Amino acid sequence: MTGFETAGLIERAKAITLRPDETWPRIAAERSSPGEIITRYALPLIAIGPVAAFIGGQLFGISMIFATYRPGLMMGLGMAVTAFVMGLVSLIVLALITDWLAPRFDGQSSRTQAFKLVAYSMTPGWIAGVLGFIPSLGILAMLAAFYGIYLFYKGANPVMKVPGGRAAGFTAVTVIGAILLNWLAALLVTSFTTAVSNSAYSASNAAGDTVEVTLPGGGTLDPAKMEDVARQLEGLASGERPKPVDASALQAVLPASAGSFTRDKVQSSGGGGMGALAQATYRKGDREVRVQIIDIAGLGAVAGAIGGLGVEQNREDANGYERIRTVNGVIQTEKWDKRTSTGTFGVQVANRFMVQAEGDADSIDDLKSLVGAVDQARLAALAR
Repeated sequence: MTGFETAGLIERAKAITLRPDETWPRIAAERSSPGEIITRYALPLIAIGPVAAFIGGQLFGISMIFATYRPGLMMGLGMAVTAFVMGLVSLIVLALITDWLAPRFDGQSSRTQAFKLVAYSMTPGWIAGVLGFIPSLGILAMLAAFYGIYLFYKGANPVMKVPGGRAAGFTAVTVIGAILLNWLAALLVTSFTTAVSNSAYSASNAAGDTVEVTLPGGGTLDPAKMEDVARQLEGLASGERPKPVDASALQAVLPASAGSFTRDKVQSSGGGGMGALAQATYRKGDREVRVQIIDIAGLGAVAGAIGGLGVEQNREDANGYERIRTVNGVIQTEKWDKRTSTGTFGVQVANRFMVQAEGDADSIDDLKSLVGAVDQARLAALAR
């Protein structure tokens, strides 16, 4: 096999995103099957957006017009599964459309080549799905998807042999057809996955061979972490997916008390092999704080990979602040509202758990002490 054929996931993604002119011919000549393209390349990238959105929804909620809604664990998992299935359906539908249309624009029909063209052109949109971790930044993923249309156009000739003069029309008709058919598929898949759940690259700049990503408000994604992330994502593609910890074991890690706070009630629940949740309510006078331990290992290695990207974001005004940062490879989230004396503090543990305290307290330090009272070493041992 050639060097490109043996390249890792991230090397491939960087190559097609930054150097499409030289990369498309190499992809076109590569020996592979639709199944290999899906399992070895597409699936781990498709998972980035749903998992990032799930984590963001659990930590920050989903912003609506007049309020912020925080979905429960089961609903959040159901939404993530729906998004993941829709991503896979979109890939398959678009590949079939591409294969059918190519001869009509003087190109060649090839199911394998069609899957190559579609999967690699969708790469920027899939990678930018990591921005779903930070509420309100999803619009940047849409911009990345538009760049994917340009990649599709650039690959139409080398991959599907569509003449250069007809590549623009081929691209436009393919996108229109995909929109119509995916709309129908979305109705069917969403209905199915909702029933099941109820029953149970952003801005990037080339600098040599690196990718630098900057978020609005001064936030960044650390490109130096990309290789570690690649190994975790490739583990997802090869089926190395850790099973979620038993919910009762998570519950046992929640402390009986922390400082002046005393535990009032505790409960736990499992997500049918997808994840687990344990939470307890702590009280100090009229103050009430909820502490949660969330295990999302069942959704794959992408959960830990989010922390490996070195996410940084900060927003502050006269009424409070909201921060996301990565400390020694560990995600920390912090939010405080001075008007209501309420906030949230959370940390990532063992690349799969999120420990979070949320409620009304005297200061953010109270929330930090509650999170600190959770035995992280004991929690990490559960993942082994």
